[in-house]
Amino acid sequence: MAGALDGIRVIDLTMWFQGPVAGQHLADQGAEVIHFENPKGGDLGRGVASIKALPVGDWNQYFLVINRNKKSMAVDLKSDAGRQVMYELVEKSDVFLTNLSAGSLSKWGVSYDDLSAINPRLVYAMGSGYGPRGTVTKPSFDLTVQALIGVMTRLGEPGQPPIYLGMGSGDAMGGLMAAFGITTALWAREKTGRGQFLDASLYGAQLFMAAPTMQAWLATGSDRFSRQVSRSHARNPTWNTYRASDRWLVVCVHNRDGQWAKLAGMLDELSSGGKLAADARFATEAARGENNVELVAELDRVFAGDTAENWVERLAETGLHAGVVCTLAELAEDEGAWANDYLARTHCNEVNREVMLRGLPLGLRGTPGTINTLGPELGQDTELILFETLGYDWDRIGELKSSGAIL
Repeated sequence: MAGALDGIRVIDLTMWFQGPVAGQHLADQGAEVIHFENPKGGDLGRGVASIKALPVGDWNQYFLVINRNKKSMAVDLKSDAGRQVMYELVEKSDVFLTNLSAGSLSKWGVSYDDLSAINPRLVYAMGSGYGPRGTVTKPSFDLTVQALIGVMTRLGEPGQPPIYLGMGSGDAMGGLMAAFGITTALWAREKTGRGQFLDASLYGAQLFMAAPTMQAWLATGSDRFSRQVSRSHARNPTWNTYRASDRWLVVCVHNRDGQWAKLAGMLDELSSGGKLAADARFATEAARGENNVELVAELDRVFAGDTAENWVERLAETGLHAGVVCTLAELAEDEGAWANDYLARTHCNEVNREVMLRGLPLGLRGTPGTINTLGPELGQDTELILFETLGYDWDRIGELKSSGAIL
């Protein structure tokens, strides 16, 4: 079955994570995504075999997963012949995706002005660090941008160092925003007949990631939305984290009198000497807010008396909600993650076995996305694309190889 983006051709001049993962989303949904790489080594992500000097497996999961379903062309854009290959492919493409610096793009003759002049229908997507306007020009990383937007000073316990959310979350959101922008611009092209430039920056993506708390601060100016808040001082103790006898759990109960009556009644039945329901300090929503520290301490005492799984079941029986704080190892065993294709398995040629990987974050019933292949070998599709898509004969392809313009 053809994917939703079948027939869309994307030139992917990206590296590392933010840019390549945007192309991965498009490729997963059926677009032909051609990853342009330097013949001398390719995407720098090909060299990532460890994180912070710690091995992360016996196969290059970093590069192979975020470049899955793509083709690879190894073309030297510093050469006239290499740029000519790019220009001819731009004429036959729908999207140009990059997260490289504007300076490098201009130097290689592949800026928006250069390429839109060749193909006015081209959607030119830039994954920048800080957006197309403004004065910040320094290099961007997931960590540095996260430090800039204020989210790190919001996480963790008061007085403790700022916490990096980690997991490449900003890069991942930036790539997703770029993929969303591209599909939006392609739809706009259906109505206008013209492509356009779009920017999906790390800065903008991470601002969006922090949106609920950030909007609350913008509306109120209150530092309660911008500073660290201890779980022991949670304004709503019934929406908080607690340590059970074996592990942490999250309790998600609205601080309303009816909900509190259910929770307190259930806890009193299960704990020795329970008197929460009759405690005047916690009788109303306002009182629970004013006496939040005392209430958290009481709930700490009660929840420590049983396992997290048992508390989740008991709250569910009462019509209330809680969840166990899980590890990645437990996630890998979750049936729902596999049933919804959020996790997947596929063959990896590098180690000649089936491997586990993150799957598809969205499901289309009529035109589902697929994972057909992991990331390509450097330049594995160069000759075939030149021959089939651009119509080069084998003599010309041989000349390009001899000159070093292609791998």
